[in-house]
Amino acid sequence: QVQLVESRGGSVQAGGSLRLSCAVSRATVSNYCMGWFRQAPGKEREGVATINSDGITNYANSVKDRFTISRDNAKNTLFLQMNSLKPEDTAMYSCAATPRGDYCVIAPGWYNYWGRGTQVTVSS
Repeated sequence: QVQLVESRGGSVQAGGSLRLSCAVSRATVSNYCMGWFRQAPGKEREGVATINSDGITNYANSVKDRFTISRDNAKNTLFLQMNSLKPEDTAMYSCAATPRGDYCVIAPGWYNYWGRGTQVTVSS
């Protein structure tokens, strides 16, 4: 069974930065489509960013030019660098994976495996 484990999130003030990581086991990140998703209280889960097996990335408009998704193939780890954070970025962030590596969709239903999530809180 593929396992995804997110790093601890945190609390920052608006304008600050955080970096999330997602350690992957029993799968190779470079072969999978990987994504970050988030869910705020009372809202549906939404896609944040994806990266496919070719390294092509895709971002939600709300985070474009502020967030960067990347992976370290040697460490088999996915990252999300979050800059210029806003209070509306407050949510539970989860990483996800699917073996359909070459074609990523920034929608939760596309993914087979999920981490438990980590809380990110941005204060104004």
